[in-house]
Amino acid sequence: MRALWQRLRQRSEQRAAARRAIPEPLWQLTLARYPFLAWCDADDLDELRRLTSLFLDSKEFTGAQGLQVSDDMAVAIAAQACLPVLRLGLKPYDAFVGIVVQPDEVQVRREFVDDDGIVHEYEDVLAGEAMEGGPVMLSWRDVSEAGESAEWGYNVVVHEFAHVLDMGDGLADGIPPLASAAERQRWHAVLMADYEAFCQRVDAGEDTVLDPYGAESPEEFFAVVSEAFFVAPQDMRAEHAALYELLAGYYRQDPAGRP
Repeated sequence: MRALWQRLRQRSEQRAAARRAIPEPLWQLTLARYPFLAWCDADDLDELRRLTSLFLDSKEFTGAQGLQVSDDMAVAIAAQACLPVLRLGLKPYDAFVGIVVQPDEVQVRREFVDDDGIVHEYEDVLAGEAMEGGPVMLSWRDVSEAGESAEWGYNVVVHEFAHVLDMGDGLADGIPPLASAAERQRWHAVLMADYEAFCQRVDAGEDTVLDPYGAESPEEFFAVVSEAFFVAPQDMRAEHAALYELLAGYYRQDPAGRP
């Protein structure tokens, strides 16, 4: 039965990939715009293209504030979203369907209750947001500039989809679903050691490879280090060697080792 199910799934994926096949000129344009994708070898690029087609077939893109999501925009988002799951497959993304694309950053009203029970309201500016069960919101301006912003380790798509992976076990804590309690303990130890040292550097005003926003919380730190892991891997590995090895084991990729 299992072999039959696998054959049926393979055929279903083949049909889906054919339905959303990416024209060669558009694929080459995407690789040219986002050079961190082109670092993959030929086999990985073929798999990335296949996953991108499957992603496009299974997700719904909605433009906000009158924005029309074109084919090249959808492919750009899908390819970057599939990079972290290149070796993991798309199953971690099954829990959501919708992707909302904003023209630019958006302002949202937030509130929190302090220890004395007083409610505080404030305005927050977002380039992206991932919610459990979806949708995922992205600023198109930030997505479109990802080829340039990779120089300082910034990528809003990888950041938000790292949050999706993190929430795969129902918790947003900087620890994605892992195979065993021992792996979870090791992850927590490595992540928190780097996180605490990073927070100290940010508080001291030091320049860091990672976005200082990662000091907000362990879950934001995981998203920020995932960004740098894929778009500025050599710099990230030089500054966070142990954390780099941890992510390389989880993502099953070694982007710093690619030509």
